[in-house]
Amino acid sequence: MSPAGRLRRLVAAALVDSFGLSLGWTVFSLQVVRTHGLAALGMCGAAMLVGVALSAPATARLSAWMDGRVLLRATAAAEAVLRVATFTLLLVGAPLWGVAVVVVATNVVAWTGYAGMRAEVAAADPRGAAMTWYMVAVAAIEAGGIATAALLPTGPGGAVHGGLLLGVVVFYGVCLLPTWYVAGDARVGRQRRRRVAAQRRPIALLAGGALVMLLGSGPTLLAVGLAAELHGTRWVAGSALAFALGSLLAPLLVARCERRALPPAITWPAWGVGMVAGWVMAPWHPAGLLAAQLLAGMCMSALEGDMDARMAAIGTDRGVTSGLASAAALRAFGSAAAVGLVPRVTAGMGVGWVSAALAAMLDATLILTLAWDLRHAKERARYGGGAPAARIRVVTAAARPTLAGRG
Repeated sequence: MSPAGRLRRLVAAALVDSFGLSLGWTVFSLQVVRTHGLAALGMCGAAMLVGVALSAPATARLSAWMDGRVLLRATAAAEAVLRVATFTLLLVGAPLWGVAVVVVATNVVAWTGYAGMRAEVAAADPRGAAMTWYMVAVAAIEAGGIATAALLPTGPGGAVHGGLLLGVVVFYGVCLLPTWYVAGDARVGRQRRRRVAAQRRPIALLAGGALVMLLGSGPTLLAVGLAAELHGTRWVAGSALAFALGSLLAPLLVARCERRALPPAITWPAWGVGMVAGWVMAPWHPAGLLAAQLLAGMCMSALEGDMDARMAAIGTDRGVTSGLASAAALRAFGSAAAVGLVPRVTAGMGVGWVSAALAAMLDATLILTLAWDLRHAKERARYGGGAPAARIRVVTAAARPTLAGRG
């Protein structure tokens, strides 16, 4: 099979899985909000992101034991069972902490498989553009799943119920079948540890991404619950579609920044401001909510795509699969803290004021990094510039003091 054909099959499988994932998780989230409140959704969201973070060491270990075919099939089967178990526990009234534990396990498995899928995409087409468009396609179809969930017929109390709810739960699990199928043609072998120079391990870069996600991602990752509380369940669909439209603009934003050779120490805090600033106006009118999600979709997708592309290009001592999992894990650490804290703070201040405060912190970070970069630019000009390798070192140093659904 040609690389282009292989890439198309991978994207198709990812689209089916991502639609089912977002549809099921949105119905699950709305059930949590109705039965336990927004704080409980924040707890489940934090559990999800803790699972994403824990997937990094799991991926490093499993990718050394299994090739791509075995890894993808094992994670697809386990994830399907865990997805259905999570929903079942919620519906039978199990303690919320028990549901959260299964959510953690589900996302450890899910993001291990997702790292494997991205490694297969990189093997089929190593260009950064292919990875960015893959992630944008996933983000767009997830928005479609969220919108579909928000528009499903509901019964008394505004909840999906009966045979329709059963169908959602079943599809939530079986939508992983295409992933199982395309795993049969996996190209990635077992990941063997290799030596990489210490200066190429981008710890500061990863930590910077985590900080931006901590300050910028909270309202957007809670958009399902916030949209329902602010303007009603039907606006969940509109906010998801606005996010999808924004994500489609992300590759253009990244390309523009690349042409200007802007370092992540500048672009990432700026994108963080874009993630959260629109939420200042979201409580006042549904149009503000749509604008917030449009801007957040563009900026969050740009950050995630740029971060993954840099990780794939730099490499790690455990291979591309593990490196991509590490990038997702560090973003998840920041996002887990954000979704855990934002509901508690907004209960007293309101999402608009909280978003304004977060945007101000990111603005301050951007000002500091701009000053840092200008200082180093003057030093480079004073000493006659430098080789490309020196430029890479300066960009990494600039990131050090400042700077994380699927995608």
